[in-house]
Amino acid sequence: MDYISYKLMNPKRLALLALPLFLSACFAIAAQAQNNPSGDAGTTPKPSQSNRIRIEVVGGDSDAPVENASVYLKYVEERKLRKDKKIELNVKTNREGVAHIPDAPLGKVLVQVIAEGWKTYGKWIEITDPRQIIKIKLEKPPRWY
Repeated sequence: MDYISYKLMNPKRLALLALPLFLSACFAIAAQAQNNPSGDAGTTPKPSQSNRIRIEVVGGDSDAPVENASVYLKYVEERKLRKDKKIELNVKTNREGVAHIPDAPLGKVLVQVIAEGWKTYGKWIEITDPRQIIKIKLEKPPRWY
């Protein structure tokens, strides 16, 4: 290899030659985005629906909504190289007795509900649909004598 071909093949020199091409491409993309800010004609991809599980908590014989109940969702995130990670999410129900859990995983999860004046609930549930609705009915605690 002679001196001239070595100078042309030098990685630093190639990087300096490629830099203006890269910058001009970036400016062209930015100019195109400014000319078409609305993104019509289907150029921007639509956001996918996120997993948002809805848990409805009712109690008693009249199925009254249970307000301010703590809803725990526990699951295991499996990993390939490291130890599996245990994750716990905690949300509260609103006045209608509904709790929304964003980005919930698909698969087997443990749902636990704790509310004042009600018997504690806990059950393993299989989540198959990203927009699934889980209905939970709480019972009155046993009477102490």
